[in-house]
Amino acid sequence: MLARPLLSPPAKTLILGLIALNVVIEAILFAADLGLVGTRQWRPLAYQNAAFWAGLLYNWRPNYDVQPWTMFFTYAFLHGGVAHVLGNMLTLWLIGPMVIVRAGLKGFVLIYVLSAIGGGVLFGALTLSARPMVGASGALFGLVGAILYWRWADRRRRRLDQWPVLKTVLILGVLNLLLWLLMGGLLAWETHMGGFIAGWLTAAGHAFFRKKRRARRSAR
Repeated sequence: MLARPLLSPPAKTLILGLIALNVVIEAILFAADLGLVGTRQWRPLAYQNAAFWAGLLYNWRPNYDVQPWTMFFTYAFLHGGVAHVLGNMLTLWLIGPMVIVRAGLKGFVLIYVLSAIGGGVLFGALTLSARPMVGASGALFGLVGAILYWRWADRRRRRLDQWPVLKTVLILGVLNLLLWLLMGGLLAWETHMGGFIAGWLTAAGHAFFRKKRRARRSAR
């Protein structure tokens, strides 16, 4: 079992800041749903302007000019309810430190952002749904993809069998399929897959350029 590493103060601030941002946004929208603040239209308005709408990649008219671009990132800060955001933020709290320890703060941010974008790209390319897509799960699956890339790279370097990595990927795939069936097709598996692929590739690229920088420094 993987132990959760201790974080430096800047790293802890980054993780807690991300969690707080997501939780506060959902808390405001949830309070609006209950009529405690603002108006019950706040959640629909937030979704209309910041969720991922695949139709905007085709012939839908955006609410503002850059919406077809910004939605690739903003959707990751909206959620479908309290349970949705708490589940995602618990996952971030558990696996985020593993990525920071391996990639550093900048590497973590790079993987998180590009995974969110990658999740949106594959969702937009594959989905047949006109529903909005929200949630940080694309970015979170990217963190998982990065962790599994490092595990794969470490095992390859030590010439070990890759079955444990493949088994984990297969388990993730089966879990996504089961959840998709249980949720009546409402699970954005395309986002999960896109985030995972983007996280794996970003971790690979980050490791490659880190290695090149170290080689240049040692050659001086």
